[in-house]
Amino acid sequence: MSAEQILKKIEQLVAELLLSEPEYFLIEVKIKPTNNIKVYIDGDKGISIEKCVYFNRMLYKKIEDVHLFPAGDFSLEVSSPGIDKPLKLQRQYLKNIGRNVEVAFIDGSKKEGKLLQATNQDIILEQVSGKGKKAEKQQLVIPFSNIKTTTVQIQF
Repeated sequence: MSAEQILKKIEQLVAELLLSEPEYFLIEVKIKPTNNIKVYIDGDKGISIEKCVYFNRMLYKKIEDVHLFPAGDFSLEVSSPGIDKPLKLQRQYLKNIGRNVEVAFIDGSKKEGKLLQATNQDIILEQVSGKGKKAEKQQLVIPFSNIKTTTVQIQF
């Protein structure tokens, strides 16, 4: 089985696991040459460590049952993508509405602002220029086709 076929099979196994838990969704599966499998799952309201452990145990058993790796020669990590990872799916944009984000464009430029809305085609970003009474709010409609990455900005 090729690496790509194994990756697709693991994605399929995760999808089967998540069928009964529709509030959770798969972000990404990565497999290192050492057969270290990393599965990133998120939820509409986040995902707890306990839920990651649960998915890890269930998925580990499924991978063993289908004999993807000889003699169980693999390791598995299931986690959330982390706040520092770029948003990949529209569902992630939806759960982060109201938060400040940085959008990096394909042309290399960047914009920061509050994520107001996300549709299938674009996002709406609110930018504030000026301070106090002179502050002006501007809304930008940004098509996904222009976005290279979007990351949530942590506020302290």
